[in-house]
Amino acid sequence: MTVLTQLSAAIESAPRWHEYKKHSLDTVQITPIEGALGAVVTGLDASKPQSGEVILKLKKALHEHLILVFKAQDLEDNDLLAFASYFGGIFRPPTDVPVLATRNDTNAPPDIVPVSNAVGEGDYTGHGELTPHSDHHWTPQPSSGSLLYAIELPKDGGATSWYNTVQAYEDLDQETKDEIEGLQLITYNPFLRLKDKSPIPKYRFSDQPVVGAAFPHPLVRTHSESGRRGIYLDAQTEVEVVGYDDKKGAALIERLRAHIVQPQYRYEHQWEIGDIVYWDNQLTLHSRTAFPAEQRRLLKRVSLAGARPF
Repeated sequence: MTVLTQLSAAIESAPRWHEYKKHSLDTVQITPIEGALGAVVTGLDASKPQSGEVILKLKKALHEHLILVFKAQDLEDNDLLAFASYFGGIFRPPTDVPVLATRNDTNAPPDIVPVSNAVGEGDYTGHGELTPHSDHHWTPQPSSGSLLYAIELPKDGGATSWYNTVQAYEDLDQETKDEIEGLQLITYNPFLRLKDKSPIPKYRFSDQPVVGAAFPHPLVRTHSESGRRGIYLDAQTEVEVVGYDDKKGAALIERLRAHIVQPQYRYEHQWEIGDIVYWDNQLTLHSRTAFPAEQRRLLKRVSLAGARPF
């Protein structure tokens, strides 16, 4: 008998519809968060089967609010995987393009990535600050979104912020919109720089070496389902505007980065145990505040497959 993958096993063992009363549109409530982006989802148990009407409601809400916060969940790993699979396939990067949690034996990350300083093997993100970024930006098909589930939390710090790149794009002056329309951006793989311990520049000038493969993506990205557009740019990862003069490209990127991270585009989430945050990785950035090294923090992340950006 063929051994099932973790995802296949999770779906096979998931509760059957006939065993539970499915959530209805009336029981699941979506309450917008006041501010830049986000909505809170209540009245839903992510460990149970979900109706088509509820999943469609959640997908539409994600397109509108860009992040969804599910409160008071109690999930095993298979429950988290099965719930995530309602929204898409699991992200699978090419084996020659390393990402967070890539294993040496498989050259691929696990289905569930521990975002932690607390579990020993698989401690991937430590306790320091993480600057605003979108996941897997340097891959040919970056993930479309992720679900992050809080299991253990520090007493101090460790908050996660999300940034609305749609509103940031809409607020640009017309001259800047015209300048960046149609531009392609290469985001270089930071894990290759970490591997050879070389300094990570914020912009690659033409006289600097290229580290790893280069996958150009639009600087202004169109969402694959909603059609909304946002600035597709991390705050500090090494980048290069394709075909641009070095000084002109570096100045443009510095100006856009300062614009995106302004407070009016940001929502800071103070985690509670049992929270799941599901975010759109196409139109948001996210960051994390530092927390004390001696305090434990364990969240589990499932990233969803995406398409080539356009």
